Amino acid sequence: MTDDARHMAHALRLGRRGMGQCWPNPAVGCVIVREGRVVGRGWTQPGGRPHAEPVALAQAGEAARGATAYVTLEPCAHHGQTPPCATALAEAGIARVVAPLADRDPRVSGKGFEMLRRRGIEVTTGILAEEAARDHSGFFLRIGQGRPHVTLKLASSFDGRIATATGESRWITGPEARAVVHALRASHDAVMVGAGTARADDPDLTVRGWGPRRQPVRVVVSRLIDVPLMSRLAASARDVPVWLVHGRDAPVQTRRAWESCGARLLPCALTGGRIDPAALLSGLAAEGLTRVFCEGGGQLAASLLGADLVDELVGFTAGVALGAEGRPGIGALGIDRLAEAPRFTLAETRVVGADVMHRWHRRAA
Repeated sequence: MTDDARHMAHALRLGRRGMGQCWPNPAVGCVIVREGRVVGRGWTQPGGRPHAEPVALAQAGEAARGATAYVTLEPCAHHGQTPPCATALAEAGIARVVAPLADRDPRVSGKGFEMLRRRGIEVTTGILAEEAARDHSGFFLRIGQGRPHVTLKLASSFDGRIATATGESRWITGPEARAVVHALRASHDAVMVGAGTARADDPDLTVRGWGPRRQPVRVVVSRLIDVPLMSRLAASARDVPVWLVHGRDAPVQTRRAWESCGARLLPCALTGGRIDPAALLSGLAAEGLTRVFCEGGGQLAASLLGADLVDELVGFTAGVALGAEGRPGIGALGIDRLAEAPRFTLAETRVVGADVMHRWHRRAA
C-alpha cells in the first residue's frame, strides 16, 4: 500500500465515526500529514458542524503549513453556516490535498478542487475512490436520486425463519450478534420497522452500549398507524425522535394521539393499498436522512426489495432450525423465475459469537 493509500484509509476510518451523527451532511474524515508524520486528524462532528477539515487544521496548528491533507471527499467551496473548507485549507498553508473523488453536490462539484488549484495547491484524486464512494453512498443517493442508502438487516434461523409459528423471536441470535446490531444502528441516521414488528416486539430501537450520542430517528411504517400507544416507542418519543410514516387515510384521532406523545407524522402516498416504498424513501430523504437501517418486518422488507431500493443486506444466521411453520423474514415477492430475483454481491462473512454474519452489497448495474 502506498503512503497516499495508507493515509486515505486512515481518513476513511475517521470519517466513519461521523456516520449516523452528521446527517444531512456527509461523514468526512481528514488527516493532515507533514514529513511523514500525522499532525492533525478530524471528522465531521455531530449535527454536521464543524466539518472534518477545520477540526484537523485546529489540531495541526502551524504544522499544517507545507503539509498534505487527506480528505475523504472534495472540500466544500460554498459559503454555508461556515466558510468554505477549501479556503480554510489554503489559508492554513496546506501544500497538497489528496481526495478520492469529487462531491456530487452541485454547489461544490469540482469547484472545491478548482479553488485549491487556483491557490497553487497540488490536488491528487482517485485514491481509494471505490471505498469512499461506498462510505458516501447515502449522501450521493440523496443528492442524485432523492432517497437514502438502505441497509436491510435480518436475524434468522439456519432455515431462514425469524420467529416461531407463535411469533416468538427473542432471541434467535446471541448477545454478540445483538451488540453488532447496535453498532450498525449507530452508523445510520434512522432505524426503520413496519407496524407488525412494532406490535409484535414492542422494540426500543435505540443504540445502547455506546455512551452519549445522537440517537437514530426511529421510523415506523404503518398505513393506518395501528401501533399501540402503550409502547416503548410512544413512551420515549419526546426523548428520541419517532417518525410515523402513514397513509392519508389514517384515523385522525390516532394521528392526534401519537402527536400528543411527541411523535412526528409523515403522510405518504400508497400503491396497491400499501405505503409506496419509493415515496417512503423520498419523504425520508426530504427530511435529511442519508442512511436508513431497516430491521423488518417481512412485508416492509419485501416491498423495498421488490422496488429495487435495498443497497446492502446484513444477515445474522443462527445454528437453529425452526421449520416450515416458522415465520419467514421476507414477505411474498411474486417471483416466478430465478432471473427475476434481486441479487447481491458478498462483501464480508465472519463469525460473531455463536452466529454467522454476512454482508452483501447491491450489484453494480
